[in-house]
Amino acid sequence: MSDSSVLILGELAAEYGSLVAADAQLSIPVTICGDAAQATAAYTDQSILFGDPQTISQVLPDLPAVKWVQSTWAGITPLLEIERRDYLLTGIKGAFGPQMSEYVLGYMLAHALRIAERLSEQGKHQWRETESGTLLGKRIGVMGTGSIGEAIAGRAAQNGMVVTGLSRSGEPNSPFERVYTAAELGGFLSGLDYLVSVLPDTAATDKLLNETTLAHLPSHACFINVGRANVVDDDALIAALKSNALGGAVLDVFDEEPVPGDSPLWGTPNLLMTPHIAAVSHPELIVPIFLENHERFVSGRPLKNLISFEHGY
Repeated sequence: MSDSSVLILGELAAEYGSLVAADAQLSIPVTICGDAAQATAAYTDQSILFGDPQTISQVLPDLPAVKWVQSTWAGITPLLEIERRDYLLTGIKGAFGPQMSEYVLGYMLAHALRIAERLSEQGKHQWRETESGTLLGKRIGVMGTGSIGEAIAGRAAQNGMVVTGLSRSGEPNSPFERVYTAAELGGFLSGLDYLVSVLPDTAATDKLLNETTLAHLPSHACFINVGRANVVDDDALIAALKSNALGGAVLDVFDEEPVPGDSPLWGTPNLLMTPHIAAVSHPELIVPIFLENHERFVSGRPLKNLISFEHGY
């Protein structure tokens, strides 16, 4: 089996396969597998797996010849939960920033313009001449300063917001006016109007936002999570919203998905929930990233977007 051959896994495997096959210049040998069972049956020592981490994690321990895995998701948590580490793992960078930044901007505007409140008043036939807010001059803190965080920060800056960031290193990074380290979390949170998390799911990010740290946020602040659910303690968030210690929250990621019908999140005031749709892995956006890395892999050059098993991103 050639080192260029690829096993494509997941529900959208056929669509990904068609786009890969359409690149006649590379002529990549491709095997399409819609689920883990098909992948196990079709495996003939392919060196490369391309697909969603959840499906790949189910079969990777039994596919010994795999040398490289290209994820189609921004997150790769399922692959960090298995023991195997003797392969190269690459993620997706640059593809999700525009979608994520539009989502965040949309919900910040909805919060500032009080759209949910306006709809409620309209439904009750109420005419209340309360003023709307504005994003101009407001302070936004972005937890995570990678490609997605940069895109969100850039869009916020374009709207006249004051942008700060939080990262493991605290290294300066445009367009952030300042980047804090995790040790400076309290100072980072103080005075924010909007807090956005795009952090990955790692031991270092677990429950960074809890009863103690959420208390650093002003009571009017709005929290938006488009990263991973582990960063926030749901009980602490619910308590803060119910007591008006926090002005609002928007969650797109959850510890359990779909969210159970009896979850207290559903009835929490000033909380908006969306079903993990802030950014979608559109094959036409992901395949070019894979094709460039495939050419690098075959030619022995370093791959782009390598994931560190130690850091989880």
